Amino acid sequence: MDVTLHLAQDPAADALLGRSPLAALTGMLLDQQVPMEWAFKGPRTIADRLGAEDLDAHEIAARDPEAFAALLAGKPAVHRYPGSMAKRVQQLCQYLVEHYDGDAEAVWRGVGSGSELLKRLEELPGFGRQKAQIFLALLGKQLGVAPAGWREAAGAYGEPDSYRSVADITGPDSLTKVRAHKQEMKAAAKAAKATKTAKTEKAEKAEKAARK
Repeated sequence: MDVTLHLAQDPAADALLGRSPLAALTGMLLDQQVPMEWAFKGPRTIADRLGAEDLDAHEIAARDPEAFAALLAGKPAVHRYPGSMAKRVQQLCQYLVEHYDGDAEAVWRGVGSGSELLKRLEELPGFGRQKAQIFLALLGKQLGVAPAGWREAAGAYGEPDSYRSVADITGPDSLTKVRAHKQEMKAAAKAAKATKTAKTEKAEKAEKAARK
């Protein structure tokens, strides 16, 4: 794997993501409750603090949990919740060691179909269906991993030029579009929640009135 990514918007961090399967998986794992660039810069920061050019699943899996959490918590912190994310990163690496001999690329190497790859990604610690679909879309759109049916398995994230996730970020302009889409989705979810709350309150008032 040796491609040019622009997820962290930082040359050194993006270079690592483009050549290291484990770094890419780790960045995807960290991508929650923090800005996308912060999450995907994390693997480079972790590697630097380990004094390494790349991440090693065997080494991370064997690290003392408290020491590894402290490493992620150092300023600037790798994540808003460095303790819990350190645990998840170690769990991911331990899983890779146990099931793939520490070789992150083996998760998708030689996989025959998009559905099979999605299943493998969903089995990774910290990867729910949405995160697995987004990473599958990233593999297909930017990392040259395109088994039969990968777009269908990735769902809406697999659609061309959808600008729904990190899979569509190729530079500052696309980052802006993806961020705008996420804000629209958050606004829609907030509006739907408010509508549901209003309907519930209305129903409760009607029920109380009927009891009188």
